Parts: sequence; C-alpha cells; structure tokens
Amino acid sequence: MQDRARATRKLLLESAAHLFVERGYAGTSVNDISDHSGKTSGAIYFHYSSKENLALAVVREQFATWPQLVATYAAPGVPPLEKLVALSFGVAQSLSEDVLARAGARLWAERRAIEAPVPTPFGAWALAATRLLAQARTRGELAEGVAPSAAAVALVCGFYGHCTLTDEMPGRWGWRERLEQWWQLVLTSLQANPEPAALLARARARIPAQADARSRSRARDTPSGTAAAVAT
Repeated sequence: MQDRARATRKLLLESAAHLFVERGYAGTSVNDISDHSGKTSGAIYFHYSSKENLALAVVREQFATWPQLVATYAAPGVPPLEKLVALSFGVAQSLSEDVLARAGARLWAERRAIEAPVPTPFGAWALAATRLLAQARTRGELAEGVAPSAAAVALVCGFYGHCTLTDEMPGRWGWRERLEQWWQLVLTSLQANPEPAALLARARARIPAQADARSRSRARDTPSGTAAAVAT
C-alpha cells in the first residue's frame, strides 16, 4: 500500500475511533467521520466499504497491538504472577488512554448494533492468564485449591469490569490506584504466601517507561490531538 493511502486509512481509523468513543456506533455516521477526518465520504467508502467494516477495522487494529504488548512483559526469568500483574497494567493503560482501545471496548459493548460478529480479546486474555497461573502453580506460588483455568476466567471478568467501570466510580483516584487496590484484594486470595504489596511493587518496576511514551505519542497522533481514553 502506498504511503499516502496508508496515511489516509490511519486517519480514517483514528477519526472513526474518536467518534465511536464519543458518540457510540449508532450515533456516528459516515458523514460525521468525513467531517472529522477532512476526507470525503467517497474516500471513506473507497478504503472501507461501510461504516460496519470501518468499525470492525478499528477493533482489529486494537487487537493487532496485543502481540507487541505481550512481548513487552515476556522477559525470561520473571515470576509468572509478576508478569500477569505487569501485563494487566499495560492493558489497563491502553483501555484508559488509547483512543483505538477505548473505541474497541465501546464497539464490543454495542456489538448487537453491528451486523457482523465483533471479535473479542477475552479468549486470548483467559488463555494467557491460564498459562501464567499454571506456571505459578508449578512454582508453588498459588494458594491451595486455585485452579488456573477457572481462576483465569474469573480474573478476566473482574479485570475487564473493573477497567470499564473505573471512570464511573466516585472519588478522585485514577485507574492505576484503583487497579492496585483490586490486585491487593485478588492477590491476597491468589498467592500461596500472600505478599500483595511487595509483588505489586516488583511488577510496577517491570513496566517499561516507553509504555507511557507510546500512549502519549498515540494521543498526539489522534485527529483531535488528544486520546480518549493475552501471554504466550
């Protein structure tokens, strides 16, 4: 694909994502995306045959970042529970601050309004969590009676619900503080020898500084100039 066409597709994706976050799928029209992006409706239909296909492209673009995100927290020798916690902060940051991730989450919530199957990340997240919990069990780090597969599903459900509701809860705490609180509760039941504060501190130290830089860079690249805002 030529550079110009690639740049146009990127602009259309980010314009659509911004509007999907702000107005939802039903509340966003192709004309709205045209006005926001500065591109004609014809250009939109040239690259994406319908609003539905554009919405699916936004979701797929979000999922395309998953392998790269996982690789960031896949260093050998890192205890699996630390990997799991650190990865959760990476995903939560994306859901909070990245316009494409936020749009993907809202489109999934409104999936019944879209006349095509909307892919979800939850199977990949549950598989990633299951593998890390199984490794933790092998190392003797899981509490007795914790089954990795069942615990992974519970963690994914709780984590996603936590991320999507954080902004609606009263108080001045941001998503990081609330996620730390959530992990404090979870790790108390999950670890064989509970030390949630110490594990959280170690996991936070493993989060690369460039993750924040990537998020800020992507925010600057969105058409509005701001962002709205699993392992093998």
